[in-house]
Amino acid sequence: MPNGRLELLSDDANPQRGPVARRLEGATVIDGSGAAPQRGWTVIIGESGTISYAGPDASAPPRDDRCVEDLSGLTLLPGLIDAHVHLSFEPGQALTAAQRDPVLNTFGVAERMGRTLLSGITTVRDLGGVPQGFATAQETDVIAGPRMLTAGKILGHTGGHCDCTLQNGINAAAHFTTIADDETSLRVAVRTQFRDGADLIKICATGGMGSPHDDPDDEDLSEHEIRAVVDEARRHRGKKVAAHAQGTAGILNAIRGGVASIEHGYGITDEACDLALESGVFLVPTLSTLFHTSPTASEKQRDKKARWAERTRINIARAIERGVPVAMGTDAGVSPHGANAQELQWLVDLGMKPLDAITAATSNGARLLGVDGVTGTIRAGLQADLLVLSSNPAADVSVLGEPENIRVIIQSGIIRKDLRAAGTGNA
Repeated sequence: MPNGRLELLSDDANPQRGPVARRLEGATVIDGSGAAPQRGWTVIIGESGTISYAGPDASAPPRDDRCVEDLSGLTLLPGLIDAHVHLSFEPGQALTAAQRDPVLNTFGVAERMGRTLLSGITTVRDLGGVPQGFATAQETDVIAGPRMLTAGKILGHTGGHCDCTLQNGINAAAHFTTIADDETSLRVAVRTQFRDGADLIKICATGGMGSPHDDPDDEDLSEHEIRAVVDEARRHRGKKVAAHAQGTAGILNAIRGGVASIEHGYGITDEACDLALESGVFLVPTLSTLFHTSPTASEKQRDKKARWAERTRINIARAIERGVPVAMGTDAGVSPHGANAQELQWLVDLGMKPLDAITAATSNGARLLGVDGVTGTIRAGLQADLLVLSSNPAADVSVLGEPENIRVIIQSGIIRKDLRAAGTGNA
């Protein structure tokens, strides 16, 4: 534990070694589908790093020479998915990253990727700031971190949430935003992001808490412009669009425009809930960032959050009650990295059952990201992204918010973290 930090591990502490076949027995299993926790299950991981069997002990294949691990008294669940992060910066640093040494920025992203993985997040969707190369580096084991989908640069209009132009005329957010003010420039911006490797598009449908020129109730891109972005993304192999949308009018514009997810959604109303339920749009509430205020925040930014806090509690609680599909997202970067799963307690505080909150961070997140054929549940054929906990989060979801409660993290069959005492065998 150099500098007091947990090391990322792989088998035999060799980061180049691939997955090892394992047979996990005895745990209480939360499979991520929303089903009740199961006892008497066996989960088998093949040498390819995928799950070859997950189900009742009685139906499991006979034991062979693969490593058998007794997880009695522990809980096994899928690796978590954070659908809204910004790995390119820390809280309070979004507008200063361009001023720092790019080498330090690169190492900073790598460190935050590792910190996020060690908190139990095995997959993320980075919604602005991280170039696609980091996703490739993770995929090819150059960097240990969550599996990653990237949006490249965020699209918005002049004077909107993407526009952080200072008095000297420099847009302090230009390193992770693109300004576009008509349908043609928006379509070009979408094509540019996909050319540069983006997996999806992030737009601004409203103003925001941290932007200097607008307010969350202000509209950014119009419904017509959003439709153009969604159409252009569809033409690129059906890729999705995520919308920063906090105020009510912009939320309605975004849903009607065809986006896949409403990010933040603080001003969501019954009308917007109706539309979201009708169209299958996900809500990603990012409560962690609303209730976290950076020490560098301006008085104006603090005032915005104070004014929106209670309104958000009421609206998001109502959306949860209405059954709007929710995926967990934290806006980490605006809120602290490595504390991502604390978002689940916020969801429970607003009325979500603990098991439903876990589902928001597993199968719901996978469906939103389009990776439900890869991860998100514990079932045969998917990647073995697994967490082992000393407590049952379906009884108390807050245990997921403290990384030390996560005893083991397995990603694609490789052990990335193991807090079990050395020399205690398989227990």
